Amino acid sequence: MNTQAHLIIGTAAFAQPNQWKNNTAVITGSLAPDFSLYVLSIYYLFIKEVPPSIIFGQMYFSEQWQRIFSVDNSFFVWGILIFTGILLNNELIKYFGLAGFLHLILDFPLHHDDGRAHFWPISDWIYSSPISYWDPKHFGNIVAPLEASICIILCFILVTRFRTIKARLGITFLGLLEVFPIFANFYGKIFN
Repeated sequence: MNTQAHLIIGTAAFAQPNQWKNNTAVITGSLAPDFSLYVLSIYYLFIKEVPPSIIFGQMYFSEQWQRIFSVDNSFFVWGILIFTGILLNNELIKYFGLAGFLHLILDFPLHHDDGRAHFWPISDWIYSSPISYWDPKHFGNIVAPLEASICIILCFILVTRFRTIKARLGITFLGLLEVFPIFANFYGKIFN
């Protein structure tokens, strides 16, 4: 799934009004499994000036990058975080872990050839789902609009749940990020 979809879904699942600290843990937990990808991509794209085709066509699949991804995308790592939060009665760790674990649950069935080793350190096996959240050869043309539709519905729910302007602007921004690629793709086909 797109990172903004994870943020929307994680927030809808776990965030509550007037729970600033817990909500911050939810947002960062929803983002954390993709964080290393962003750091690596930004570094190589803007500092090393590596073309995007090399980054996402080769480097993404390299053993070095996959080793990094296996840690922050491990069901075991996130399960330990949840267990630790519960054991220590620490809401921040618990919500951070729950949001990250939800991210993995949503990613697992939606990556065809770009998945991660979700069972590290027990196994380096990567599930190759028949369904992709983005690749039209693997139903991405169905999944992407469905994902966006669900996220827009959740954004409307979140806007009614959170009353502050700051929260509503953040929710609206995430919703726009979620639908932008679909509209860009649609209008790109019309005008090309």
